[in-house]
Amino acid sequence: MIDRDVILDKASRIERHLRRIRDKRDIDLNQFLEDLDVQDIVLFNLQIAIQNCIDIGSHIISDEGLGVAGSTSEIFYILQENGYIDAQLTEKIITAVGFRNLVAHEYGNLDLAKVYQIVHEDIEDIEFFIRTILEKCGIAQ
Repeated sequence: MIDRDVILDKASRIERHLRRIRDKRDIDLNQFLEDLDVQDIVLFNLQIAIQNCIDIGSHIISDEGLGVAGSTSEIFYILQENGYIDAQLTEKIITAVGFRNLVAHEYGNLDLAKVYQIVHEDIEDIEFFIRTILEKCGIAQ
């Protein structure tokens, strides 16, 4: 059985990290590209928010006995196969996980213009993931 307190705690953490991102995104691209502190705050909080999505998925899979994921991406395919999220959301979250891997492992140089775009257009995918999971798990927030 899914531990609702774990899910709610992780969801709360995600919301806190997304708030920190939103607090720093009201600047134009040139300011973002020049401000290392804002870049660090945004990248750190985005990385941790995505990690919490991974943790939620892992928790659900473990507690519900849905199998063992062979990779981080597979976590979301398992959630999809079991009706927790749809295919479109699965692909969006897997893309976010790939981005998180780039940040966490510093593979090459990050395209900061792409980061700026993610912060302005794509963090809603993380919010949608949380709302969907809470609804599927019967947890009111």
